[in-house]
Amino acid sequence: MTAIEDAVPSAATGAALIDGKAFAEALRGQVAQGAEQFARSTGQPPGLAVVLVGDDPASQVYVRTKMKTAADTGIRSFPHLWPGSTSQSALLELIRQLNEDPQVHGILVQLPLPAHLDEAQVIAAISPAKDVDGFHPINVGRLSQGTATLIPCTPLGCLLLLKDRLGDLSGLKAVVVGRSNIVGKPMANLLLQANCTVTILHSRSRNLEDECRQADILVLAVGAPRKFGAGYIKPGATVIDVGINRIVSEDGKSRLVGDADTDAVSAIAGAVTPVPGGVGPMTVACLLKNTLTAASAAEGLAFD
Repeated sequence: MTAIEDAVPSAATGAALIDGKAFAEALRGQVAQGAEQFARSTGQPPGLAVVLVGDDPASQVYVRTKMKTAADTGIRSFPHLWPGSTSQSALLELIRQLNEDPQVHGILVQLPLPAHLDEAQVIAAISPAKDVDGFHPINVGRLSQGTATLIPCTPLGCLLLLKDRLGDLSGLKAVVVGRSNIVGKPMANLLLQANCTVTILHSRSRNLEDECRQADILVLAVGAPRKFGAGYIKPGATVIDVGINRIVSEDGKSRLVGDADTDAVSAIAGAVTPVPGGVGPMTVACLLKNTLTAASAAEGLAFD
């Protein structure tokens, strides 16, 4: 993929703001071209089944965004919007049907699920070949082994931004703050495969500030609003802020902030992803990329 324009310098500090929104737009354009080629070759568009159980407002917004963006790139959505009272057996039966449906190439079950449902069992029921979130245990294992697989969308988006910004990552010291199965662990695996020297930090880690300050690449994924300031940053480091936290400002209005104190970090770092407009748009774009990858593999076609 052709690199997007250089990151935009921050007027206040001179540090670079990595424009994830622009990169995601370019990636969606690439996916749209691939989806058009797929449809010409197979007579049908790539298909993404989106399953939402319950009425969580944030999940509803995410699902609407994903389906609209899919449609804009030529991917057909199959929405399944089910009530919060849905049983485990009914949800598993739906997934079984979607696994067998040749028009469905990717299956996304929006998380979190209602408390009475077993998320692990639901994820494991999805065919690994259609697991566009990259959460199935088989795909997790493949990622840890470094073999080809569907990669979790947020870490994949982070890696694409890093490679676009820095080129070859070999030998760089990377620190990932957070050890979740969705971001922290797969992010660390991807950075290892890119030949970085990787450290994972978490709530029990000692000397957090000192460890972060060693990083050429610092990935923040803990959900701690503006916790990480200038004292955590190595001069010139690239900071990828995965945190999305809603806070109430002094004027009483709510707004989104990351895990980094962006103004303070920008005084030291070489580049940083803003929140919003950094990693967030990449997550949806990579979901569509994974859907096209899964569809192409199902039909014996190639998409890179």
